[in-house]
Amino acid sequence: MDESAALDVTAARAVETGDRDRLLWTDADRDWASRAAAEVVGEGAGEDAFLARRARLVLERIGPRQPAVTRAVRALRWRGWVGAAVVLSAFVLGLIADRIGGGTSINLLAPPVFALLVWNFVVYITLLVRLVAFRGSPGPVRSLLIRLAAVRTPFSRRRGDDAAEARRSILAALPSDWARVAAPLYGARAARVLHIAAAMTALGVIAGLYLRGLAFEYRATWESTFLGADQVRALLAATLAPGSWLTGIPVPDAASVAAIQQPASENAATWMHLLAGTVVTLVILPRVALAAVAWMTERRRAARVSLPLSEPYYQRLVSSYVGGPGRVRVVPYSYTASAQARAGLDAILSRAYPGAAVTVQAPVAWGDDRALATLTGSDAKEDVVPLFTLAATPEREAHGAFLDAIAALHATGNPLIAMVDESGIRLRWHDDEQRIAGRRAAWRDLLDEHRATALFVDLSAPDLAKAESALVGASAGRPGGPPGSAR
Repeated sequence: MDESAALDVTAARAVETGDRDRLLWTDADRDWASRAAAEVVGEGAGEDAFLARRARLVLERIGPRQPAVTRAVRALRWRGWVGAAVVLSAFVLGLIADRIGGGTSINLLAPPVFALLVWNFVVYITLLVRLVAFRGSPGPVRSLLIRLAAVRTPFSRRRGDDAAEARRSILAALPSDWARVAAPLYGARAARVLHIAAAMTALGVIAGLYLRGLAFEYRATWESTFLGADQVRALLAATLAPGSWLTGIPVPDAASVAAIQQPASENAATWMHLLAGTVVTLVILPRVALAAVAWMTERRRAARVSLPLSEPYYQRLVSSYVGGPGRVRVVPYSYTASAQARAGLDAILSRAYPGAAVTVQAPVAWGDDRALATLTGSDAKEDVVPLFTLAATPEREAHGAFLDAIAALHATGNPLIAMVDESGIRLRWHDDEQRIAGRRAAWRDLLDEHRATALFVDLSAPDLAKAESALVGASAGRPGGPPGSAR
């Protein structure tokens, strides 16, 4: 998708993942956005069109409620005037640079334009090294320009209510999320601006040189402790060869160079033409070519911004659009959840699997091999979640066999996540954290052996946001160990 749509999608993601407690953007809002977007784009549209349209609907609805979100999105768009100001300032800087050599005398062995040439050669080498060693990662100057022109953290007024905390969470996440997505595009755009600015600096130096030459007579001379006229002529011939090639003006011979050795001098017009031609050849033309390459790269990247569609957030949205709502089947083992725990389980699953059809199967009794054999298989749209109680001691013969049977049913390709309810053990030993930690470790060892990820949660009083985050992270197969406890 293009740059504008990608920013909208990134902003919608920040809204829906940053508002963990559903204070600003409810589950009903999420379902509405998905249904409305699917209706607008139709069944034949691609996932990019669906995500872009859905993001616009999200921002259109939340904008009147939370104007700070709209301002944040607007603040992250590239401000073209910043690039124009940099280019104009670069030209003015070159134009008003100190007069060549100080006064009206040009020392041919040390004209200030040589510093311009050396600086640009250093930049060319640095760009080559970065391209080879760092794969074109932006340098400090380019990074600074990106921060000035685009990525900045929006201001949010401090207030103590929960809605303000949710809003600050969204506004804090959005700049960093967009910076990661837009880094290749903004890197090419900043490179284009800086190459044009460098060319304009050189052009300003040349313009200033000739403008001052209209009012003053510049005199060319040279002096050296170690070099004679032949060596100086050879050095100037090599250095000014690009200017001589461009202008067609030959570098004066050794006799002419010897004739202007300090204190002698001559009118500097010929040497000024050679210096200007050299700057055009070695600075302006290469910089314009590099700017053209950066511009083509920028156009290509702006038309096709890559989003991390492998993340569970995008996968859930796309799968619900492409294949319809998924399904989740919870299979308890030797455990019947209380009404309060069942309510907590439903709340967690509805948040972690929005729009999915959730089924809680009758518990499989301890050691019931016949029940294990009759478990029906699932398809690629159904996640199977085994449910245990932390109050039970894990047994490899019983619980291990059950996990193996569940793993054979789990056909989605997502990691197998086992939910372990802590409500029972906390009701009995609520203040014995050492016992609870030991039981968790035993369960984690068993689940690791069967390649399942453990999610420990107190279903009677779950932390819904933490449980959702743990389930989403485990579904993505993120490194860093099990999700831990969500209570």
